[in-house]
Amino acid sequence: MDDAFAPRLAPTLLAWWDLHGRKDLPWQQDPTPYRVWVSEIMLQQTQVATVLRYYDPFLAAFPDVVALAGAAPDAVLHRWSGLGYYARARNLHRAARVVRDEHGGSIPDDFDTLASLPGIGRSTAGAILALASHQRHPILDGNVKRVLARVFRVEGYPGDSAVAKRLWTLADRCTPADRVANYTQAIMDLGASLCARRKPACPLCPLAGDCAAHRAGVAASLPERKPGKVRPRKSTVVLICVRPDGAVLLEKRPEAGIWGGLWGLPEISDLDGAAGWCATAFGAAPLRQRVRPVLQHGFSHFDLDMLPVELAVPAPPGQAMEGDRWLWYKTDAPARVGLAAPTARLLSSLERL
Repeated sequence: MDDAFAPRLAPTLLAWWDLHGRKDLPWQQDPTPYRVWVSEIMLQQTQVATVLRYYDPFLAAFPDVVALAGAAPDAVLHRWSGLGYYARARNLHRAARVVRDEHGGSIPDDFDTLASLPGIGRSTAGAILALASHQRHPILDGNVKRVLARVFRVEGYPGDSAVAKRLWTLADRCTPADRVANYTQAIMDLGASLCARRKPACPLCPLAGDCAAHRAGVAASLPERKPGKVRPRKSTVVLICVRPDGAVLLEKRPEAGIWGGLWGLPEISDLDGAAGWCATAFGAAPLRQRVRPVLQHGFSHFDLDMLPVELAVPAPPGQAMEGDRWLWYKTDAPARVGLAAPTARLLSSLERL
């Protein structure tokens, strides 16, 4: 399909959004740059229904960019625990400190400056400035890619440079000069609802009559997926070391890698090494050992099988297993630190024993 429909897409979409669009989301109320920024980062690769559980508590803890910048990393990750993709939280925190230290605590309203902050980039910067400052900037998040790829029948994987360039050109051509904030919300809403990845509701879509993919009967197959690879499966053994007072040993993970900067359970590669690890760490073999069922967790690029081993350990001597790397976590008075979802689940199951 050629680009002739591009100038008419916004009026058609806005007429639909005026009647059916979402207008009561918390970040739509008083859409300051900070509030919109937090919502856009949370919404990356995460559904609105999930973000709604985290957004208001996060804003209550960190009501402005200076408060966020001044918070400890553990406090930020604690509020993000369970939301996933933790690099988003770390980048949000880093960017807040740049805003505080280099921009006087005011979020830049210049596109290039904003886009250069950690974790933001071209599309997120455009969304923040469009939604909060009514500046005309195209966006191209996952929902918008899907709408444009279908309406204009753009074939190929959006991660390929030529396909991405074509979609950015269309995004720019479709973005109106007026009501840009409403349009930005409208095209994201359409992609999140009627133009969903699976089973698009084409008969209800306001763009169906002009949608090249719908007319060709290929809407559900666009945009094309990344060429498939065998999804790897990895495994690890996680140690649930429980002191006589019920505290559980946690280890801070490195900044890089999965669950970066969060607190997790110590890991070893082989079940047979559990007793030896305990003897090295605490100077004695575990008092009891119990192997629990495998816990499966999926990441964006691989699956992980976690074999939990519960170890009743003696009270460690002196300051053993303490310091910045280690934490004795008390389930009845939990520390306010960031926990990966599987770790939180295992700790919660201990409380029910």
